[in-house]
Amino acid sequence: MRALTVERYGDKAGVRIGEVPDPQVGADDVLVRVHAASINPLDRMIRDGEMKTILPYKVPFVLGNDLAGVVIEVGSAVTRFAVGDEVFARPDKDRIGTFAELIAVHQDDVALKPASLTMEEAASLPLVGLTSWQALVERAHIQPGQRVLIHAGSGGLGTIAIQLAKQLGAHVATTASTANIDLVKHLGADVVVDYKKQAFETVLHDYDVVLDSLGGQTLQKSLEVLKPGGQVISVAGPPDAALGRELGANPVIRLAMSALSFRIRRAARRRNVTYSFLFMKASGDQLRELTSLVEAGKIHPVVDTVFPFESAREALEYLEAGHAKAGKVVVKMT
Repeated sequence: MRALTVERYGDKAGVRIGEVPDPQVGADDVLVRVHAASINPLDRMIRDGEMKTILPYKVPFVLGNDLAGVVIEVGSAVTRFAVGDEVFARPDKDRIGTFAELIAVHQDDVALKPASLTMEEAASLPLVGLTSWQALVERAHIQPGQRVLIHAGSGGLGTIAIQLAKQLGAHVATTASTANIDLVKHLGADVVVDYKKQAFETVLHDYDVVLDSLGGQTLQKSLEVLKPGGQVISVAGPPDAALGRELGANPVIRLAMSALSFRIRRAARRRNVTYSFLFMKASGDQLRELTSLVEAGKIHPVVDTVFPFESAREALEYLEAGHAKAGKVVVKMT
């Protein structure tokens, strides 16, 4: 089959489309013919070797973390799916590779595609949808009336997180550029800070939760908008020891992760708030929860651009260069 592979870390030229063996189908796997796959910042980080401590993929490997497609084969123990089902998924971290014609995915990580969505729209949803769910529902336990700041509201994660937070009953603030203010308001944001004109930390105060997808100074300043007891959940900041335990890393790796996040955790403690790093997990059950919201018209995926598979490298570079105006960049496989 054809696939987009990483042949060496840290080099754009080390990513190419070529022939690779068809995937092996285990007893609990479904074999999916991929129709569309979306691009995430995580793909660039994996390509550049920034995630090797957490995700030590051995080159060459197939890149890609989101998919929508059709089941063409099921393993002997599969009970939830049948040949011909239209599905979407974020494969487990150890089984990525959605920029390919075929992929085998454990049945627990797959869900039926929302009938109201195109393949391209469905492919844009799994990783950012699961990240939003695990941050806002599982970790933050958002309650009606709580105040939530979601950074980069027009981005792939932000567009879904805003909508989910509103469905949970939260008062939602977000940051966005001037060009995207109307979009994020339409998605449900109650307060929009134009980051080109205002510093969010001088405008927003007494928030319960911040969902950070930018890291760096944005993460540091996010501590200032939280009320005592608040929390910042980051997908872009330094990993912490809790992640190491979750991944089953050895004590040396866990200690290194703890050291990386020491400064931000100390700064958080001084303000009587907490910091945690979130690395989302695959979950077909949570995708089904999101599907219910999509089918009820409560969540709408936002797709920026669709590239043909032959231009997958260009699609990755398009996202990396910041050309995406809003939402997700998708690669159409068929």
